Amino acid sequence: MIYFVGASCGDEELITLKGVNLLKRADAVLYTGSLIPKEVLSWCKEECLVVDSQDMKYPEIFSFLKKFKDKICIRLHTGDPTLYSTIAKQISFLKEENIDFEIVPGVSAAFCASASLGIEYTIPGVSQTLILTRIEGKTPNPENLENILACKNSSLVFYLSISLIAKLRNTAYKLGYKKDTPCFVVEKASWRDEKIYKGNLENIEQKVKHIKGIALILLGDFLNQNESEESHLYVK
Repeated sequence: MIYFVGASCGDEELITLKGVNLLKRADAVLYTGSLIPKEVLSWCKEECLVVDSQDMKYPEIFSFLKKFKDKICIRLHTGDPTLYSTIAKQISFLKEENIDFEIVPGVSAAFCASASLGIEYTIPGVSQTLILTRIEGKTPNPENLENILACKNSSLVFYLSISLIAKLRNTAYKLGYKKDTPCFVVEKASWRDEKIYKGNLENIEQKVKHIKGIALILLGDFLNQNESEESHLYVK
């Protein structure tokens, strides 16, 4: 059986109990390199084979999964395995080979970031929609940035896009976003060296221009955390 397990974010304690129990039993673990803290791997038994997939191509990954299909084999992904993980291609291979698999959820970086910021994504009267996306760069996005930013009453979270923050700003201006629209960046959400940068469309680029690694961009008026109407759930 192949288990796709979400390691959650940088805080090793955020992995689920099910994920921990599987790691304790695993015969082989293939994990995503520098994106997963080594502390998560400490749950593995001493004789477990632990391999970094950072420099692997698909054929090598497929070969590994097939080799250990009759063992307890874990494909350990950062965050939640169903977001920006390429598991669809891996699962397609497993189905072709009639290899059983199971997905074990994890905490995605968007929720680690909101927890660190102490915010809610759904603010009554401001935003009741959360959009998780990325800005098109070398990797294409079938949904263009203009369409995404047109959802001005949504809470926007951009993965894998920190190097394209100027493109985000300029496109937002074209669509009528104000310069003081809140824009926050969370670098390495929930890791021990996490850093938070709070700003707006006008000044956030200068605050984060040094970031080269893992970071999320959050954009929208929801970041002000001011309800424009009260929640009907708690109002008499």
